[in-house]
Formats: sequence, structure tokens, C-alpha cells
Amino acid sequence: MSNFTNETNSEWLQQYQQQLKPGFLDEMWSEESLCIKPAWQLLIQQLHSLSPSVFDKPRLEAKRLLQENGTTYNVHSQTNQYLRSWQLDPLPLVLAEHDWQRVEKGIQQRAFLFDCILQDLYGERRLLKQNVIPPELVFAHPGFQRPCDQVRLAISHQLMHFAVDLARGADGQFWVLADRAQNPSGAGYALECRMIMNRIIPEALRSITVHRLYHFYQSWRNGLQALVSQHSDEARIVVLTPGPDSDTYYEHAYLATYLGYPLVQGDDLTVRDGKVWLKSLAGLQRVDIILRRTDDLACDPLELQQESQQGVPGLLQAVRNQTVAINNPLGTSILENPGLLAFLPAIAKNLLGESLHLPSIATWWCGQKTALDYVLTHFEQLVIKPIFSHEPCYYPAMMTANEQQQLKHKIKQMPYFYVGQQQPQLATTPTLIDDKLQPRYYQLRTFLVAEGGAYVALPGGLTRIANNNEGWFQWQTNGGISKDTWILSHEVDRPIRLQPLTPGVMTALSYEGILPSRAAESLFWVGRYIERAEGSSRLLRTIMDRINNQDECASEADQQCLYVLLTGLTLMTNTQPGFTGKDVNQKYKQPNPELLSLVRDSERVGSLVQVLAAFLHAAFSVRDLWSSDTWRTIDDIDDILGQLYCPPTDLGDLQNCLDELITTIMAFTGLTAESMPHESGWYLFDLGRRIERSLLQISLTQSCFNQTLEDTVDHLLQEALLVNNESLITHRRRYRALQQRENTLALLILDETNPRALAYQIYRIQRLIDHLPRHQQREYSAEQRIILATATRLRLATANTLAQRGEGGLPHLLLELLEECNSNLLELANTLHHTYFSHTEQAQQLTSMSAEVSLPSEVNV
Repeated sequence: MSNFTNETNSEWLQQYQQQLKPGFLDEMWSEESLCIKPAWQLLIQQLHSLSPSVFDKPRLEAKRLLQENGTTYNVHSQTNQYLRSWQLDPLPLVLAEHDWQRVEKGIQQRAFLFDCILQDLYGERRLLKQNVIPPELVFAHPGFQRPCDQVRLAISHQLMHFAVDLARGADGQFWVLADRAQNPSGAGYALECRMIMNRIIPEALRSITVHRLYHFYQSWRNGLQALVSQHSDEARIVVLTPGPDSDTYYEHAYLATYLGYPLVQGDDLTVRDGKVWLKSLAGLQRVDIILRRTDDLACDPLELQQESQQGVPGLLQAVRNQTVAINNPLGTSILENPGLLAFLPAIAKNLLGESLHLPSIATWWCGQKTALDYVLTHFEQLVIKPIFSHEPCYYPAMMTANEQQQLKHKIKQMPYFYVGQQQPQLATTPTLIDDKLQPRYYQLRTFLVAEGGAYVALPGGLTRIANNNEGWFQWQTNGGISKDTWILSHEVDRPIRLQPLTPGVMTALSYEGILPSRAAESLFWVGRYIERAEGSSRLLRTIMDRINNQDECASEADQQCLYVLLTGLTLMTNTQPGFTGKDVNQKYKQPNPELLSLVRDSERVGSLVQVLAAFLHAAFSVRDLWSSDTWRTIDDIDDILGQLYCPPTDLGDLQNCLDELITTIMAFTGLTAESMPHESGWYLFDLGRRIERSLLQISLTQSCFNQTLEDTVDHLLQEALLVNNESLITHRRRYRALQQRENTLALLILDETNPRALAYQIYRIQRLIDHLPRHQQREYSAEQRIILATATRLRLATANTLAQRGEGGLPHLLLELLEECNSNLLELANTLHHTYFSHTEQAQQLTSMSAEVSLPSEVNV
């Protein structure tokens, strides 16, 4: 114990004590006992110290893992939108078991209470009739959805998923800052934080008895499947996301993958005959349960927000018919009204006959005169919030006198739309900031799910820290840091797997082959974009290699070969005018500026960075379909893209960057082939690759053989084609004689065993199309007929015939064959789009079915 005592007196601890504010509570340090609190002692003993130097390696490892896993938060600013990497502090928040037991009891009571409020507001409305809640507080809130009146799930609990934002005050008591009931975010990030902590400090987690998280997610699955009507034997569950532009899209994909459910967007679903169906490659598939991550208002454009592009027309009617269940039910955003906190003690007495176990932060609803007077009198001591959570909060203490007067005027105009809340003195917790251990305010969001008539709490949750110490209100968009939350336990939790179900709970359908049409189209374009990026990179590298190896004494044949390749690059990437414009001769002599533009000009369609950005966008839209290792290669491509935006002006250094990109692309395609099930999604991904590779090869081959050239130039172009297609060594091994055009064409056009040959691509396309789902029919489909004609045309051709020169010295038969194949492949791509990717137009509400609510000018609903 003496070693531990010495450690507590070390320099880092003294520095930490000096930063603590008088009168504030700290989670680690006891100001009364002048020692480290018991809950933290085991952690410090395991780490030997909390000196910042101890966390150098874990901090860097956490940063690396979060980046490789693609853990991001989508930040929307006034000027642009960007993905911010999630930040994790390697030092967790540690809470004693007795502290957590009090919190757990309080949040479970709170979840049950808000479930009762939800059922009352959309049911009997006794709280309004008995004046427990003022009517203006409910009816003026955009989250109260009148079309949801009397709409219920087929089970007792209506509120299936609930979250509570907590903070400890200076008195040691936990206070509730806010309640999240619509589609609470953070449970996926909390799980990811625990996974990362298991990697960076595994010895500490193994040695300290900490509550595990797996039971919560098992209870979540069980609760979801209990939503299905008792007459149903199976349940198909989907996760509904607004899409890649959502702030927390990463979490949506992460939870869908972890729980094992398909991730869908609004246009993936349709309502037919009062039931919800998933539009998949295999046809319409019935959906029984929707785990929604989309806001209430956006879920049904027919009855809720008519301009929404994220919802499913007719969804609310299907819920009324009880043919589909939604977690959480539509209309739950009314529970996030901060004005309810002012009346919550009275509501608890009325509905439960109990006092609240966890107090709420002091709140004054301005719709009452006494509360309004208090808010205006104590203006600078409070935080002003609109009752609709989509609107920003105001901090009068940070505003000018003129701004304060303007805000007061708005409040007086519509007092029922605002609340004032006390700013409590919150506890701090040690956090690693700029390689120093500093106390920081924190908030803890913890989660609950309904299972078997009770609410199961996640032991811990997502702890958020502000980057600066100016205020406790900082959150994700302001650069907040996350922490894992460790709840100490007196016994080891029994480990379980996620997949086995509780006895008696209905089974879920297999999702094998069930792929939304939108996801299928994204995979198809992922394949096309990645192949387009590889093809452009290879040709750029081939050209740069020739430029670097040429000198002032280069032969005319070498120069002519380079000019043909430069022209072929422009045509293949479709970046005209490029090396085909009026000033082409000047660009031939000084090609570097045009080459750099083709690499880094993000505004130029067809440039390398533009193609890579399109690839990343398509890959991110199906984030839930990639394995962890595959996503790491996607992240590596993103890093290389950042380098290409400002590439070196030296072509040799740029070649090294292209080498790295090509290697990473090959790793991505290889991992995809080895880790993604060879089902419809992979077939379409590979189809996109094969079609794109064929089109690129046809374009480059046409450029090399569509003009009469000297034999020496022809020989150099053949060699360049072989190098570009990684076939030079194969050619030398197979054809030891002098290089001839028929041998080159045999290897690159007609050889079905060469993965870089056109015939091989057509062969693969033919096999892949045969695997695609289609309705039973005796005759060939349109896409089968197109590719069969193309394959037959290639198989009937011979290398000697294709190599023959005709009128003007041109290989007319070769050019005709290539043009026919090109035309067929373009037709095939269009046919695949119309067969598998075409989405029906979403129905839109032409006139509003709900009463308009007058809102302040700064509120947009």
C-alpha cells in the first residue's frame, strides 16, 4: 500500500489538485479526505499511475482504431458538412456500484413515468383534463402529432427505448438534464468506446470487475422481437435511417451490423395493402418491425411532414392497422419537451403516486406568469431553451445587453414557447487534454430498453466531455470528447453471446439475400468507381513513368507513343478537352499541369480525386455491409485522397502516391471478395467492377489502334498496354518470340484465363448475371441476351483476324468489335439499372392534413 501512497503524492496528482475549483465536486479526488476515492484506486493501481505519460500509447492507439473503424460524427455547419472523427479519452469515468444502483433505480422509474405520459397524451389525456399539464405546453409543441392519437403498439409498454442525460452536482446528487425519447442516439457509440477500451487497456478491464454491456443489447433484441403480434411466428426487423447525411449515420450502420438487421432508408420501404414492404432485389419482402433512427415528423410525408424525403408514405396507417410496429412509436418527440420538467414532480404523483428518485434540473416554463417573471428577473443566471429541441439554446450571460433585450422581447411575445433552466455546478472528472491531466465537466447519457414488462438499463453509458472548461453545455458539434463509463461490480457478469434468443421469444427471419435495391445500386457503383479509380491511376502511372524515363534525346517514336497515351487518358477519363483540345501541341510538350489537374482538381468531373470522392460517398452509404478489415482499407483510401488534393509537383513523388493507392485498391477488392458473402450484393459489386474495367480497356485500346502508326510506335504502344494491364511478364513467358500485335490482342482481348483481358471480364459478367435474382421465366432475360451476344462475338473472333490491317492501315475488324462490345456494355448497364435499381416515386402530400402551429420566426419545423 505504501507504493500506492507514494504514487498519490506524485507530481501529476499535485498538478491536478491545483486545477480543481473550490466548492466543485470531482469524481476522482476527495476534497474532504484529501485522497483518491476508493472507486478509482483499483484503476490507478493497475495503471501504476495516472501520469499523462502512461496514456501516450493508449491515446494514440485509440485514435488509430477510431480512424480505422471509421467512427465519425457528421457535423453540419453554416458553410459546409464534414465528418469529424470520434474522440475518445483513454481514461474512463469510474462510478461506484452503490452510486449506479441509485441512478439505475431513478432512470428506470423515469422511463416508466414517461411511458405513462406518452400513453396518456395519446390516450385519455387525464393530465390535461386535470390541469396537471397546461394544454399550451403540449398543443404548441410540434412534436405532438395529432394523427398519432389512439395509435398503440400491441404490448403494454409503448416507450421501447429511452435515454437520460445526467450530471452530478456539487452536493454529490445526480441530476437529470434532459430526457431523450424520440430516437435516442449514443448507444452505438458507447459500445464502440467499450470495444476500443478493451483493445487499449485490456489488463485493467480484466483485473477490475466492471459491468459488461452485452446484456443490454440482448435485451434490446428480445424487446424488439416481442413487438410482433402473437399470431406471427417470425419477425423481419429493419433499422430505418435518414441516410448518410444524418449526424449519427455511423451509429445507425454500427447498430444495424451489431444487432444483425438490414439498414434501410425511406425509399427502400413501401406500403401496399396497409402493410410495409422492403423493396429488395428478390422482390417485396414483408417488414414487421422498424427500429427507427428518423425523426417523427419525417417518417410519413402523407400524414406528418409532407415535404419529407426520408419517410415512407402511408407508414402511420400501417401502424394503426398494427401490421407493423415502430420502436419508438411516432409522436414520442413530445416527451423531449423541456417544459415537462417543471411539472414532472406533480405528474409523478398523479400517475405513479411516487416522488421522483432522481431530481430534474430546476426548470421554469415561461407560459406561467410567476415563472416568466422569475426568468426575466434572473436572466443571466439561466439557460433559455425553446420547448422544441431542434432549436438552439441561448446563454444570456454570454450575450450583449442588446441581444438580451431582443431575446426577452421574443419570450414576451410567445412565453409558452420558452423555458428557463438553472445552470448547476457540475462535477468534474480527470481527462487527458493536450498531454495533461485536467478536470473537466461531464455529462452522462445512459440508455434503457423495454423487455418483459420492465426497463433494462445499460450499465454505464456515453460520457461526454467539453474540449474547454468554459461551460458544461458543450456537445458534439463543439468538439466534445467521449469517455467509456465503468460501473464497478462486486461480481463478474456472466458472459453471453448476442445471437441466442431468450426461450419463448419469436425467431427472426434469415436475411440472406435480402438486399434493398438502393443498397444494391450503391454496391454496383462502388464497384464501378473503384475500378475507374484503379484504371485512371494505372494509366497515369504508366504515362508518368515514360515521362520520367525520357530525356532531351528521346526518339520521335517515344514521343509519338507518349502523345497517343496522353490522348487515350483524356478519352478514357472523359475529361475533354484535355489532350484533345486546340492547344494540344503545347500540352504535349508540357503535360505536367494537365496531369496534375487530372489528379487533384475536385471540380473536374472524371479527375482522380473526384472519382475517389464518389467512391467514398457510395461506400459510406452502405457502411453496414463492410467488414472491419475492409473498412480499414476504405479509410486508407480516404487518407490517400487527402494527400492527392495537394500532390507533389514532382512526378516521381506523385508516382509513389499512385503506387500506394493502387496497392490499397487491390487490398480493398481482395478483402471484399474474401469477406463479403457471395450473394446478390457482391454479385452487383463485382458486376460494376467488370463492366467498368471492360469499358476502360476498350477505350484505351481504341485510342492506341485507331490511327496509322509506324511499326516502332505500334510496338511501344503494345508494350505500354501490356504494362498498364499487368500482363507484360505473362506475355514474355508465353510468347518468347518477337512481340507481335496478334499475340498482344490474344492476351488482352480474347484470353478468358487472363484476369485483365476483355474476354475474361465478359465471361465473369455472364456468370454473375446468371446468379442475380429474377422471376421464373423460360426465356433469357434482357441482360442475359445482351451479354450472351457479346460473349459469342468475342469467342468467334480470332487474334490473327483482329490484327489484320485494312484500308488506311487500320485494324477495322478490331475497332468494329470493340465498338460493338462498348455499345453492348452500356446497354447492359442501363438494363441492370431499370431491372434492379429503379425506385418508384415516393407519394407526396399536396395539402396539409394537420393544423398549422404558429412558431417564432427563428423556428423552422
